[in-house]
Formats: sequence, C-alpha cells, structure tokens
Amino acid sequence: MAAQGRGSANVAVVLGVLLLCTLVAEAAVFNVGDRGGWSFNTNSWPTGKRFKAGDVLVFKYDATAHDVVAVSAAGYKACAKPAKGAKVYKSGSDRVTLARGTNYFICSIPGHCQSGMKIAVTAA
Repeated sequence: MAAQGRGSANVAVVLGVLLLCTLVAEAAVFNVGDRGGWSFNTNSWPTGKRFKAGDVLVFKYDATAHDVVAVSAAGYKACAKPAKGAKVYKSGSDRVTLARGTNYFICSIPGHCQSGMKIAVTAA
C-alpha cells in the first residue's frame, strides 16, 4: 500500500513539472515599438495588445541617445526618474520581464519622455 502512495506522489510531481513548463513556455516576447523600436511617440504602442506576467519586453534603441528606466506611476506621469533606486537599462537591446499589474517605463534623457518615449504596460 505504501509503494502505491509513493507512485501517486511521483505522478503528481511529474504533472506539476509539466504544467510549470507549459506556463513558462507560453511567455511571449514583444519588441517595444515593433520595427521602429524604442523611440519617440511609442506611448501608444501597448494599445490593443494583451500582456501577461512573465512576458518579455525587448527594448531596441540607440544606446548613445536613449535609455529605459522602470518607474512608478508617479514617475511615469511626471516623466521623472527617481533620484535613486530606479532600474536603468542602457544596453540598446534590453529584455525586461513583466510583473503582474502595470509596468511603467520612460526614457530619462531630457525631453524624450515628454515627446512620447514612455509606455505603461498592464500584465494580467
């Protein structure tokens, strides 16, 4: 009887691992701004798209001219990078995994955020 119980537990573990692999495999990758990349007037790019927690945003841009900063809702609205503690990406080809809820990103180069270089992405 005990051996039979262990077999059921093993089956449950295998099924759990398969389910987890399926969930991870379903994460989508989105190129921010599509072919135009992370650029001015990108703020409407998320419109009509469905995002889930775990999906990946790829920001492609000229690293000598732009950056990507993860900000709060207040930072997004004010186009302001926090004095400290913000995650700043500068590679020109950054991959960011979305958290559940609304994720906010701006370019912190003066004037860029105000020119639409910001996005708010809500992940279910």
